Amino acid sequence: MTSNTSAIHFETLEYKDESTSCEGTIVYDIHAQGRLPGVLLCPTFWGNDALARRKAMQLTRLGYTVLVLDPYGGGRIAADQAEAGRLMNTLLADRAVLRRRAMAGLKALRYHRRADGSHLAAVGYCFGGLVALELARMGSDLRGAVSFHGLLDNGGAKPPAAIDTRILALHGADDPFVPPAQAAAFIEEMRAAKADWQLVHYGGAVHAFTNPDAGNDPSTGLAYNEPADQRSWKLMSSFLQECFTER
Repeated sequence: MTSNTSAIHFETLEYKDESTSCEGTIVYDIHAQGRLPGVLLCPTFWGNDALARRKAMQLTRLGYTVLVLDPYGGGRIAADQAEAGRLMNTLLADRAVLRRRAMAGLKALRYHRRADGSHLAAVGYCFGGLVALELARMGSDLRGAVSFHGLLDNGGAKPPAAIDTRILALHGADDPFVPPAQAAAFIEEMRAAKADWQLVHYGGAVHAFTNPDAGNDPSTGLAYNEPADQRSWKLMSSFLQECFTER
């Protein structure tokens, strides 16, 4: 799978999570010189779909090599919302498998010829936001982890004693899937781990506020919010720049 649009190249990248074959999508600027900082793009519960690749292209235009994670293996994309929920919940029920699957993608990115393996970050959306946070929780060698309207809970696991990865959680203040109690628990977790963290609330925003395909009816719990989308993207951009230029 390739594309020449604006010199952005898309290519299927095969890698392994133990016995599970995964098919991520590596995205990079064909005119870029040398190895660039790498970003693992953790998709929503749909999997490695068109939205994930669109977000990956936007990140590539910021100057990064991006790998879209294959969370379910085999390049599987959910056929409908019910299947997406089942696939996601299977991984949520076994955080060890979820973490291992995420680490397999991070390893594939780390050793790709277009990525600087010493400058890596994870960016995730919805379910993928939780995946990015899980990578930070498990002590992976990430400069930064960004969650866009992601789940914030740790699945009841023992909180890490320390988190070295910088964390940016971009949260819809009215997201019904992440109630205030979950956000409060996340804050306490970050404090206890002495993390370098930010949790930013966007007023009036619900789940999926960065997705134009989510509709415009906040009463459903999922809706696009253009101001929150634009503001959160700018904040993420400056956050990643800071992560990759310091230390």
